[in-house]
Amino acid sequence: MSTPHTSPAATAAADAADASTKPSNFLRNVIEQDLEQGTYHQRQWGGSPGDAAHHAAGIQDPAAVRMRFPPEPNGYLHLGHAKSIWVNFSMAQNYGGACHLRFDDTNPEKEEQEYVDSIREMVQWLGYSTEYADVPGQPGALQPHVYYASDYFDFMYRAAEYLIESGNAYVDEQSAEDMRTNRGDFGRPGVNSPFRSRTPAENLARLREMRDGQLPDGAAVVRAKIDMASPNINMRDPALYRIRRATHHNTGDKWCIYPMYTFAHPIEDALEQITHSFCTLEFEDQRPFYDWLLTKLCEGGLLQTPPPRQYEFARLNVTHVITSKRRLRQLVEEGHVDGWDDPRMPTIAGLRRRGYTPDAIKLFCERSGVSKSGGWIDYSTLEGTLRDVLDPVAPRALAVLEPLKLELTNWDELFGAGHQEPCLAPINPHDEAAGQRQFTLGRESWIEAEDFMEVPAKGYRRLYPPYTGGDGQPKEGNKVRLKYGYVIECTGFEKDAEGKVTKVLAQVIADTKSGTPGADSVKVKGVIGWVGAHNATPAEFRLYERLFKVEHPGEADLSEELNPNSLNVVQGYVEAGLLQTLQAESEEPKPQQVERLGYFIRDRKTPLTAEKLVFNRACGLKDGWKP
Repeated sequence: MSTPHTSPAATAAADAADASTKPSNFLRNVIEQDLEQGTYHQRQWGGSPGDAAHHAAGIQDPAAVRMRFPPEPNGYLHLGHAKSIWVNFSMAQNYGGACHLRFDDTNPEKEEQEYVDSIREMVQWLGYSTEYADVPGQPGALQPHVYYASDYFDFMYRAAEYLIESGNAYVDEQSAEDMRTNRGDFGRPGVNSPFRSRTPAENLARLREMRDGQLPDGAAVVRAKIDMASPNINMRDPALYRIRRATHHNTGDKWCIYPMYTFAHPIEDALEQITHSFCTLEFEDQRPFYDWLLTKLCEGGLLQTPPPRQYEFARLNVTHVITSKRRLRQLVEEGHVDGWDDPRMPTIAGLRRRGYTPDAIKLFCERSGVSKSGGWIDYSTLEGTLRDVLDPVAPRALAVLEPLKLELTNWDELFGAGHQEPCLAPINPHDEAAGQRQFTLGRESWIEAEDFMEVPAKGYRRLYPPYTGGDGQPKEGNKVRLKYGYVIECTGFEKDAEGKVTKVLAQVIADTKSGTPGADSVKVKGVIGWVGAHNATPAEFRLYERLFKVEHPGEADLSEELNPNSLNVVQGYVEAGLLQTLQAESEEPKPQQVERLGYFIRDRKTPLTAEKLVFNRACGLKDGWKP
């Protein structure tokens, strides 16, 4: 962003040139046209949100453009919010502007401090700062651009009184049912309220009685006076204020009347000097009222001109995902998931706990595009983006999720009893500078149960013992390579009393260790993972799948749409040394690629101990979803 030492126009031009390398979309075109035409070039900024007089006393706005991300703190942010965060913050960064984090807290009955704290944490985790050097008279000073709609309640009330005094609003005391009936519908115009003809003085007196708590909840509302015959039902005298006795998380019990969202939102934008108010398409029908209200308040000198403009883009729709806060809350309250940050939830907190990174989420938002047209994005695209981001950077590890004991029966003969052979593997094969990790192979190891079959299926290339084929001829046991270790040949197996295979027996083929001159002396078609039984660390693996089995959940009872296999918990082992690597991490866990099995991350809510690690699977190495 520009500072008071730099011309906003010059900075914006440079940033716009840099932004030209980004994929074009209609929102970028709007911003670039406004910058070219100097639409907001003469605007003043008073250093903080305020009315026309406040900003008129300030300096030329050092931000070329101003955006905002305005969540209501009534739940945790989800994937759709991530798209809005990315749109607003990245656009502001690209064009030398500022982006405000504003809590749209005008509904005290549903909002909580827990949600405020979570929202701030998630915005910061995604990598977006809300501090900018644009404090008048303090070059280089940083000011946090975190605001609350409730801080503007005094101005909103002042605006309501002005609208009443100017004949543009009135107090309506019809019942809620009568108001709905008289509003009309798409085929029938509305009917004027019998209270619409009151004088401004009468309306003003009644508004003050509402404010002072002299009327019960629901007894009256303040309505704009526009046009009850408008084809846009949102313009048929929309409500501006209602009576609601509820303690607010920020203002306490100061107010017993609260502004409606459609009234508050444009005022918030204007007080904060927002230039481009980006929102999703469901607000398109509200734009005429947005413009009407700001025009009236600018005419009265309450707000600075030019006012903000609203632009709509298609919301993010992902298959097998639900983003309704009401529905997400239902999942939590009915116990279908383990809280708002359950790794199956589409909340940003849930995605973070599952192993998604800020880069992956932002890249997914970019790939989903910005347009006026809607449509659905398949969930596999989200997982594919995560793989693309993690593959070049994620450290590797070996693990066994469904362990089966492997005994190398000639180990002591070849190497001596108790010998542990050091093996090396790259931390990341795409990054030589990352170095190598070391672990040891001994007489006994754990392998995946699926890497052994008593009688191999056609095309099976992993371990199987000598057996008699369908032609009646004896077949040799198969040879495979223990990854980063030796080639081994399966010689047999052991079972328990119930007939379950408990141990696989094999022999080491000498001089075939990976990385040595004899490594290629024996050709094999199969390579399997393993961890040494002598020093493996026990681990719990939580294997997550899509929470819903249907593509478009929410159309029926949620309990019927849930995927019963969305979580499978298994007990296994990870390679020696991984515990120490995780203990050396920063507080924020980092995703790992468990070779052959997928991307996993240490569960951030489970203590890190040597007794047992807990990992969440972010996604597999490829899309294997089957409903």
